[in-house]
Amino acid sequence: MKIRQAVWSCLLGLCFISHARAEDSAARVAGQVDQAILKELKAAKIEPAKLANDEDFLRRVSIDLAGAVPTAREVTLFGLNTDPAKRTKVIDQLLASDEYAANWARYWRDVILLRATNMRARLVNDPFLDWMTDALKQNRHWDKIATDLLTATGDVRENGKTALFFAHEGDANEVAGEVSRIFMGIQIQCANCHNHPWDRWKREQFHEIAAFFPRVTVRRTDPNNLGQWEVVSFDARTDRTNVRANIMANADGIFRFADRNRDGKLSKDEAENTPLSRLFDRILENGDKNKDGMISVAEFKEMPPPPEQPGRGNAEHFMPDLNNPASQGTKINPKFFLTSTHTVRDLDDMDRREWFAEELTSAKNEWFSKAIVNRIWGELTGQGFYMPIDDIGPDRKCSNPDALESLAKGFTEHGYDLKWLFRTIALTQTYQRQVQARVLSEDTPAFASATPTRLRGDQLYGSLIKVLGITEPANQGPRFGQAAGANRFGPRNPREAFNAVFGFDPSTPQDDITGNVPQALFLMNSPQVASQVRAEGNTRLADLLKKYSDDNDAFNELYLMVLAREPSAKELEICRSYVKQINNRREAFEDLMWSLLNSSEFLSKR
Repeated sequence: MKIRQAVWSCLLGLCFISHARAEDSAARVAGQVDQAILKELKAAKIEPAKLANDEDFLRRVSIDLAGAVPTAREVTLFGLNTDPAKRTKVIDQLLASDEYAANWARYWRDVILLRATNMRARLVNDPFLDWMTDALKQNRHWDKIATDLLTATGDVRENGKTALFFAHEGDANEVAGEVSRIFMGIQIQCANCHNHPWDRWKREQFHEIAAFFPRVTVRRTDPNNLGQWEVVSFDARTDRTNVRANIMANADGIFRFADRNRDGKLSKDEAENTPLSRLFDRILENGDKNKDGMISVAEFKEMPPPPEQPGRGNAEHFMPDLNNPASQGTKINPKFFLTSTHTVRDLDDMDRREWFAEELTSAKNEWFSKAIVNRIWGELTGQGFYMPIDDIGPDRKCSNPDALESLAKGFTEHGYDLKWLFRTIALTQTYQRQVQARVLSEDTPAFASATPTRLRGDQLYGSLIKVLGITEPANQGPRFGQAAGANRFGPRNPREAFNAVFGFDPSTPQDDITGNVPQALFLMNSPQVASQVRAEGNTRLADLLKKYSDDNDAFNELYLMVLAREPSAKELEICRSYVKQINNRREAFEDLMWSLLNSSEFLSKR
């Protein structure tokens, strides 16, 4: 027993040391990133912004990591806390929360599913969220998550890892483009039909990636149920290309056996008990040159091969001949264009995909690490080292490559640990700086200050229900704009309905994201929001006014509750003037809360 306890104590000690080293490493790399950025700013004679105050930092990091604003109590206690390490500690607390996992699972759902080419992609929405949330709770590292997505099979309603393939119906070309974009930030899909117009990527390189995925099959598990689908590895033994090749090789024997009247041709009746029977009408359509309703062995052998059907499983991938679209094209063997010096041959579907995942996530592939670092940095700071965040590569301009290199190298050395990456970025002074107006010039170094960014739909929804004191329902009928009788592919719960109005592709540059009329009308006119911004009944505002009889105290608490900060002297003056003008305390506070919820400050990070 004593030996066992000693071993257990030793293991605990090693875990503690490992965690401490990871914390030290995060702080060290954060310092390297700041030094690289400050060096460029100094050379350009640009003064960086000061660090954000405690209120702004807590709101920012809570939204970024946990997907919602902090409570008024959390803001107050954080401001009163004199611990010099309190920012580091709150970062760790948020990363350890269930809200962190749920927030970033929703982020990755949007990255994958908002560009889906399969109209049924919503079927995998909930399974993906369940799987991804669990993976992030367990801190499954990014290379393992990527491998899970690339090697997935199974029922899409039960296995969320199938989301990427199901979102694009197993189409090898679509999957190749999205895999490159999401996991390497390289938009190689532009090379599908021609060499990339401004990058070094060749058409053959795109199709060499696509050649890893032709054997993925997306098929319905129940022909009578539109909602039952699965992703499976294609069995080459049943591939129609191989079947056709076998028939072609034995065509003479088949025709001699079936040609009962010995006229050198087969009629539909004669072909009935042969391998040609099931497809005879299609064979006639494509091969009956003299249109006599019969097929000769010569006509059969001269038939063009059938076109590939994406998502139906094919033994091999063929690059189309642009000069002869009707032809089969050129067979392409799988090859990873960034690390491999050889092609992959004679592997089945799963071996191909596992080989690709291993090459993709290898430390030899610098873009695997740089893509996720650039994406998370851009999401947290409002501006990536490369912009747009999913269009990077050796031919793209990078803002402060030394800072990116420090983060990417540290991320790789820590085994692609996502929490390490979030922690490191959040610890940088660059992330914690105040918001200032940006100088829009290509020659101006980036990251002198924080960039205001619009909240994702999920972050806004999470903040809204937290401020209003609403417990998030699961599937309890229409709310927050949900249309009654929504179809099976439409919103199924309040969060989804809200996202239908406020959601956007998180890969979109912030400069391209603007509010719209439906969003403004929703917050301004929603009866659900209005019912919660009442100063009577069981609402947060009613409780606040009961607790604070002094208007100044109530103003402070209202601002803390909605905007996670206290009002300025000017704002207090305006609030007091408005209450006096309305001459009705409850009505005035309802208007004030409504205006704060509709403010640009509530809709964005500051």
